[in-house]
Amino acid sequence: MIIFDLECLNGHTFEGWFEDKKDLETQQAQGILTCPVCNTASVVQKLHPIAIKKSSPTTTHKALQARQEAITELSEKVVDYVEKNFEDVGNDFTKEALKMHYGAEEYRNIKGTTTKEDDKVLAKEGVPVFRIPMAKNPKDDLN
Repeated sequence: MIIFDLECLNGHTFEGWFEDKKDLETQQAQGILTCPVCNTASVVQKLHPIAIKKSSPTTTHKALQARQEAITELSEKVVDYVEKNFEDVGNDFTKEALKMHYGAEEYRNIKGTTTKEDDKVLAKEGVPVFRIPMAKNPKDDLN
């Protein structure tokens, strides 16, 4: 058994219990599916915010792999954008962010590192900070 949310032409919503999706479609085609409020046969399946789909392990693995690839691609784009459009102020991040926050310096995009104490200071002062994990550049290890 499967339960579908249904809606009639007049906007009345109700549930219908069916063997499967084909059973719903058959009843709709035969005109025997009617609204319990107004008795119209113009009834359609309503989209439901929650759905549980059984899938094969192969499909699940492929979906997870595709999702991971999309996340990796997006992460690389974000890192590339930050590298190209933000000034690296290193360990001076907190100091520079506070200067901009209080108007002592003109606003600009900066990136850098903070300690846990720095994070507490920035939060207390109301400085908006967005953390992005950045992979270490292998070129930084070269002599």
